[in-house]
Amino acid sequence: MGTAYGTFVQFATVLLLWRPTSAFQTLASRTLGSHQTQSRLYSTNINTSFMWNAGLAYGKGSFAFYRNFNDMMKVFPDEDRQAYPEIFNFPKGVYEVRLSKPLGIVFEEIETGRGLYVQDLVEGGNAEREGTIRPGDVLVGMSAVKIVGAKYERRMIPARNFDFDTMVGAVNSNDPKWSCDDVMIMVERPGEADSIKVDQFMSFFEPPIDNPWKQPQ
Repeated sequence: MGTAYGTFVQFATVLLLWRPTSAFQTLASRTLGSHQTQSRLYSTNINTSFMWNAGLAYGKGSFAFYRNFNDMMKVFPDEDRQAYPEIFNFPKGVYEVRLSKPLGIVFEEIETGRGLYVQDLVEGGNAEREGTIRPGDVLVGMSAVKIVGAKYERRMIPARNFDFDTMVGAVNSNDPKWSCDDVMIMVERPGEADSIKVDQFMSFFEPPIDNPWKQPQ
């Protein structure tokens, strides 16, 4: 199946209640203020291309393996945190959750082929025990692994437009063979979050158009 992030492997499974075995086969301190290429983020001049690797650099560097948001942002100096607080803090109503597989989440498409929300939580499952995610939450980000040759990266990828198969492929890509013992999920809570601000925040995680993450496998 072709997507904006390359060709995702599809799995004939349902509702993320299993423990997957296959991988998702497609998928130094810097200051933000020193980069002047126009970005979509809050109408500021921020270029995040230095966070994305290609060629021989793919799979290397501080941003090549996403653990969580705070870990990703720790390489930036305090001056950036003061200058761009909207980038270093989650928007209201956005929650990041670390879950082991199986997730214990029943996702349902908001529209056919576009967007997912939490329809239910499996009683006693990992998501219910963790306690953050609620029915009705909207999926806006998910960690995924992309392999290029003999190298791989794990990134947080904007997921508001994921369909069900793309989400399943992303979940399955977080496999122990790629040093993954969890899946990182970001959700938006309707009634708390401003979707426009959430999308602006999530654009920080968008790969450049010429990056391997945007290319078909």
